[in-house]
Amino acid sequence: MKKESLYKILIIIGLLFTFGCEDVIELDLDSAEPRLVVDASIDWIKGESGKEQKIILSTTTDYYSEEFPSVSNAIISVTNTSGKVFQFVEMEELGEYICHDFEPEIGEEYHLRIELNDEVYIANETLVSAPNIEEEIEQIDDGGFTGEDIEVTYYYQDNPDTDNYYLHSITSPIYQYPKYHTSNNKFSQGNLMSTTFMDEDIEPGDVLHFKLYGISRRYYEYFNKILDASGNSGNPFATVPSAVRGNIVNTTNEENFVFGYFRLSEVSSRDYTIE
Repeated sequence: MKKESLYKILIIIGLLFTFGCEDVIELDLDSAEPRLVVDASIDWIKGESGKEQKIILSTTTDYYSEEFPSVSNAIISVTNTSGKVFQFVEMEELGEYICHDFEPEIGEEYHLRIELNDEVYIANETLVSAPNIEEEIEQIDDGGFTGEDIEVTYYYQDNPDTDNYYLHSITSPIYQYPKYHTSNNKFSQGNLMSTTFMDEDIEPGDVLHFKLYGISRRYYEYFNKILDASGNSGNPFATVPSAVRGNIVNTTNEENFVFGYFRLSEVSSRDYTIE
């Protein structure tokens, strides 16, 4: 961005604060060339077969756009170390590619391959296990700094034999998107670990849906960068003002890099109804 353009933006922001203007002002921002975005999250929910998996392809778009253009006509496959190939076939919902016979295995390494517009994208990742969310979930009605928040805490037993990294997803009826955060066992290896959700607006009868993902260290570091870039709001799908690149590589043209990540996780889930 040129210094003159940055200066103009700062002046506009200053005027907004000075006059308390309530009108929404959209800045005329430059548009970059669209880039491929790959959502290749393989989730094996405990108790399920994990056979049906989905990969979504889209492109980046303008800052103010509310839609992400889908990408069709790609050839997508995932291969395990035994050489078994799992094909992901595009459905009627354009940009969504489905596999109906995937075979998840903890500790197995998988290879992603995407062929699109005469270019080849690849990534490798291992399917990471996740501990169970314990049945006992605690609720405190006078939590938080003000004593007005409802706090809900769930527990999970860490594996003492490995360095573990976790992704937490909490879905609540008061938020449009799930809230996300990460954790690791650096200071609590082998202990009973916990995570807490709190809010003053949740009410008795509201249902919270918890998900605990086992993730690799590299994905842990990647996701934290995503959270930081999106303002650390807990919603990684908010507009990201800076480029955060994952583990997917364009082997044909490295300058045409891709956004997104190839992740494989075992997932524990549990619902809790506010009392």
